[in-house]
Amino acid sequence: MISISHEMNFPSSLQSNRPNRFFARNMRYSDLDLIVANEVAAYEHPWTKRIFIDCLRTGYQCWVLANKRQIVAHGVMSLAVSECHLLTLCVHPDYQGCGYGRKLFKLLLDRAHKLDAIDCFLEVRSTNDAAIGLYRSVGFTQVRKRKNYYPTTKGREDALIMWRSLPLS
Repeated sequence: MISISHEMNFPSSLQSNRPNRFFARNMRYSDLDLIVANEVAAYEHPWTKRIFIDCLRTGYQCWVLANKRQIVAHGVMSLAVSECHLLTLCVHPDYQGCGYGRKLFKLLLDRAHKLDAIDCFLEVRSTNDAAIGLYRSVGFTQVRKRKNYYPTTKGREDALIMWRSLPLS
């Protein structure tokens, strides 16, 4: 397990429940109800439990940031032939902006490099400024745009395809 200290800015509404540490660990089947609840809280079009089950069965890199009481973030990355693809990175809305997405993303990228990935790709909603900012801050650049890739309540929206080489420097 990788310990992640909790001395970052924490939402004031959660100060009284502030845990000492979150740990990065592999996702478990027993985590899926909490993970899906985080997805529902964070996204208009969340992943389903079935999708996460398939990711675990396939052997994707599936990780969470958790303590004994809760899961605050999760991420899934596929790896094949020296290439990785970030499939999802989610932080519960109450914990966004505290650095957990960055910590988990860097962990996933480090794991991918250790498993011989030399390139990483991801898709992100063109309107998701926070995620785009995170990805750019660790060296990702836009390489393409996929028109009408993501569903919205009013139709479809474009995805930006981003890339960077590994390892992180």
